[in-house]
Amino acid sequence: MKPEVKQYTAEVGGRTLTFETGKLAHQAGGAVTVQLDDAMVFCAATMSKNARDVNFLPMSVNYEERMYAGGKIPGSFFRREGRPHTEAILTSRLIDRPLRPLFPDGMRNDIQVLVYSISADDNPLDILAINSASAAVSISNIPWDGPVGAVRIGRIGDEFIVNPTYAQLEESDLDLRLAGTKEAILMVEAGADEIPEDVMVEALALGHASIQPIVETISAMAAEIGKEKDEPILNKADEALVQKVFDYASAELTDLVSKPLDKATFYGSMDDLKAKTVEAMLAEDEELSTSDIKEAFGSAEKKIIRERMLSTGIRIDGRGPKDVRPIWCEVGYSPRAHGSAIFTRGETQALSIATLGTLRDSQMLDGLDPKKEARYMHHYNFPPFCTGETKMMRGTSRRETGHGALAERALLPVIPSKEEFPYTIRVVSEIMASNGSSSMASVCGSTMSLMDTGVPIKAPVSGVAMGLVTDGERYHILSDILGTEDHLGDMDFKVTGTTKGITALQMDIKISGLSTELMAEALTQSHEARMHIMDEMMKVIKTPRPEMKNHVPRVTTVTIPVEKIGAIIGPGGKTIRAIQEETGARLDIEDDGTVYISAADGESEAAARARVEGLTESAVPGRIYTGRVVRVVDFGAFVEILPNMDGLVHISQLDTVRINSVEDVAKVGDEITVMVTQIDAGGKIRLSRKAVLEGWSLEEAKANDQPRGGNRNNNRGRSNNDRNRGRNNNRR
Repeated sequence: MKPEVKQYTAEVGGRTLTFETGKLAHQAGGAVTVQLDDAMVFCAATMSKNARDVNFLPMSVNYEERMYAGGKIPGSFFRREGRPHTEAILTSRLIDRPLRPLFPDGMRNDIQVLVYSISADDNPLDILAINSASAAVSISNIPWDGPVGAVRIGRIGDEFIVNPTYAQLEESDLDLRLAGTKEAILMVEAGADEIPEDVMVEALALGHASIQPIVETISAMAAEIGKEKDEPILNKADEALVQKVFDYASAELTDLVSKPLDKATFYGSMDDLKAKTVEAMLAEDEELSTSDIKEAFGSAEKKIIRERMLSTGIRIDGRGPKDVRPIWCEVGYSPRAHGSAIFTRGETQALSIATLGTLRDSQMLDGLDPKKEARYMHHYNFPPFCTGETKMMRGTSRRETGHGALAERALLPVIPSKEEFPYTIRVVSEIMASNGSSSMASVCGSTMSLMDTGVPIKAPVSGVAMGLVTDGERYHILSDILGTEDHLGDMDFKVTGTTKGITALQMDIKISGLSTELMAEALTQSHEARMHIMDEMMKVIKTPRPEMKNHVPRVTTVTIPVEKIGAIIGPGGKTIRAIQEETGARLDIEDDGTVYISAADGESEAAARARVEGLTESAVPGRIYTGRVVRVVDFGAFVEILPNMDGLVHISQLDTVRINSVEDVAKVGDEITVMVTQIDAGGKIRLSRKAVLEGWSLEEAKANDQPRGGNRNNNRGRSNNDRNRGRNNNRR
C-alpha cells in the first residue's frame, strides 16, 4: 500500500522550500526530503537503543554526494562514488555543527545522520542538507532541543540575496552560511571579499530573520507527525560526588589556575592533581568508579577556571580578555621552497610553505557544483607531536580538511587572477606546536609565505580565534584563545581579514545560541586583535618580494588569434612537442588563444616565446622581413617571411634594374629582405625587394608595383611589358 505523504512549505527569500516525509525510508528514525526548485536532498536520522561508555556524544554525520543527482557518471576508474571529496566532508561538518549543541548533555546513544543528494540544479545543496537534517531529527524519536533553520546570504552591489544560486554567487562579494534556532544563531561559515564588520553584522541579522519561516515549518511538522521522543540515557556524574571532589580539590585547583604556566607544566600539574584526587576518593570509598571521579574532577576544573575569568577577567595564562599572546615571525626558512614562513603566537606555531606550478598543475574537481578546477589550494596538517602526543597516523582527518579549507577561503579573495599571475599555487601549513588558534596561525603564516614567494597578493591577511565565557548574565569575549579556553569555553569564533575588511568567518559554539549583538561585539574586538597581529607580521615582510627565487619556474603568457592555435599544435601535436623538446619549456594553450609558457629559466622562456610568436605572427603591409626563397618560377620568387607563410616577389620587384632571370637575384634557399606591399582578400601576399633597396615607403612601393591581373600562361601579376616581351620571344 502506498504510504501517506505529508508536505510542508516555507517561504524563504521569496522562494518556496518544500519539506516532504512519508514516502521514503519508513524504518529510519526520521526521514525527510527537502526541495528548492529542482534541487533535492534526502536525510535519514537514526539512534541506537543502547548508550555507549564514552565521554562524548557519538554522533556521525555523512553527506553522500551522488553524481546521478546531476545526471553524471563518476569519473573514477570504478565509475562509482568513492571516498568523500573535500566539499562533501565540509558539508558533513556544516550539518554537524548546528545539530550537536542541542542534544541533551550527557547523551551517549549512537546517532547517525545520512544525507543524500537526489537532484542538483543551480542551487547549492549544503543549505538544503542542514534543513533536511534538522527536520529529520525533529520528527524522529531522537531527543533533541531543536529545530534549527539554515540559509545562505549573498550580496551583489549593496543588495543582500537570500539563498543565491551558483550564478548569483559568481557576482556576489559575500557567501555567508548561517544556522540557528528561533532565538539565536548557532553556526556561521562565511567567505567574503573584504567585507566591513558592520556589513557582516547586517548580513547576520538578515540571516537570522530569514530562518524563522523554516524553524516554524519544521516545528509544525514535529507537532503534527513527529514521533514520541525516547527517554535519553544520560551519562552524568553523581552530583554528590561532583561536590565532594570540588570540596577536596578546589583550593589546589584555584592555586594552580592562578599561576601563568606554560601548557606542558599546566597540563602536567593538572594531571598530577587529578591522580591525587582519584587516589584520595578511592581511599574513602573503593566502590567509586575511577572514570566517574575523573569526570567529577573535570567539572570542578571547568567551574573554577570559568568563574575566575567571569569574576576577574583574568585568564589562566595571566592575560586580560583582549590581550594577544607574544608573536614572532620569520620568512625564507626553507632554502629550496619557493616561499616559506614561520608564524609563532604564544605556544602555537605554523610553518607555511608555498609552491608555484603551471596552470596544468591545478586540481581537477569532479562534483555537482559548477567549479571544475582549483588553482589555489591550502592544505593543513596537524601531527601528534604538535601537542606532545603520539597517535596513529590515519591520513587527513575531517578537522584537518576543515581547517585547510578555512585558511584557503581566508586567502582566496587576495589571490591574483590567472591573467595577472598565471600560476597554480599550493600552500601547506605544518602545525609544529599547538595551544589554540592553530588554524589562524596557518592563515598568518601562509600570507607571509606567499609574500616571500613573490605572489602579488592584493593585501595581507591576518586571523584570530575569539572565545566566549558566559553564565547567561555575565560574559567575557576572549581574544586569541588557548586550547583550554576552547575546551572549557562556550565559543570558538574565527575571523580573518585585511585592513579593509573580513575575508572569512567560522563559528562553533557549545551553548544554545548567540545573539547578533554579541556577535557584533565579538567582531569589533576581533578587528583590534587582527590589526595588532597584522602589525607584527608587517615588521618582518610588508609587501610581496619583487622578484621570485631563481629556481622558481617562470610562467609568461602570449595571446594569439584563435585561428592560429592549430599552427602551434601542428599535425598530431608535432609542432608543440618540438618546441617543448628543443627549448625545455612547457606550453599550455587555452581555447581563447592564451598561451602559457612555463620554463626553468629566462633563456628557455625567451626561446619558446620566439617560436610561438614566429608561428602565429601575421604579415603586416609596410613591414620589412628577411625571408628564405622557397620556390622560383619564371615570373618571380616565393619567399617564406614567417613560418608557413610566404609571398610572391614579382620579377619586376626583385631589383632596381631590369633582370632577365629570377635566379640572377634569388635562388631557392637564398635569404632576401623584402617589404610586404599588399595582402588581398584571399590572404595572398605580394612582396617587393626593390622597395627595400630604394628605401620607399609603403605608398611609394604600392605605386611602383601595380599588378593588373593575369592570364592562363601563369603570367599573373606581370606587367604589360613583361607580357609583350613574352609574346615577342614566342614569335622568334
